[in-house]
Amino acid sequence: MTTALLVVLAVAVGAALQRVAGMGLGMTVAPVASVLLGPVAGVTVSNVTAIVAAAILAVLLRGDVDWRRFWTLAPLLVLGSVLGALVVRHTSTAALDIVLGASVLIAIAAVLGLQERIRVTGRGAVLVSGAVGGFMNTTSGVAGPAMAVYAVASRWEHRSFAATLQPIFLLANVASVITKLSLGAMPEPGVVPWWAWWVACAMVPVGIVLGSVVSGRVRTQTARRVAISVAAAGGAIALVRGLVGWLG
Repeated sequence: MTTALLVVLAVAVGAALQRVAGMGLGMTVAPVASVLLGPVAGVTVSNVTAIVAAAILAVLLRGDVDWRRFWTLAPLLVLGSVLGALVVRHTSTAALDIVLGASVLIAIAAVLGLQERIRVTGRGAVLVSGAVGGFMNTTSGVAGPAMAVYAVASRWEHRSFAATLQPIFLLANVASVITKLSLGAMPEPGVVPWWAWWVACAMVPVGIVLGSVVSGRVRTQTARRVAISVAAAGGAIALVRGLVGWLG
């Protein structure tokens, strides 16, 4: 019961951060839920709740979506999801913890380190970001950092970036769930109580409303720092747990 409630709380916080900063649900929920439930169940919870959040926010922010970039990214997101589902199906829990933790930490380091050092343009950078984002979203529940690396390096205006992330997250997470179902890479029944799925999804709009209330009072940069801090802590714990399991 306590574990499920902590996951639900993480969903509410992540949804609020996503409303303020454009991303944050996957970065918050995936590491926390994976530590509490294991990497397969934790990432799947992140995928399912992210679908709800992205669907709501895609409607709210539709006027600022850069559809040209979205349709360029879409095919690669799906391809990355298929490759990620194959990895989930054929990889041990310890190895998935390592993949999760390392992916989150590397992506965060890239986001923090690229802003003033690299500038990228062209279709190739978008395609690579899409494939990596789809793969990471299925294995680790975090497509946001891969997208943020591209956004920072390409100087993508934040308002358009935050809005365009929502249909990207929607497609990436739907693709992740479908490919996991198709390839038998879903969590074992009973790992997550049936009621916890419904409550977690119901907390998404609650978090979005809270995020809307505070969005005018909290700077985007502050919200992003909170999301990155939570993700870094969860990623580090998952990485250490995976290394201990792998070596033990």
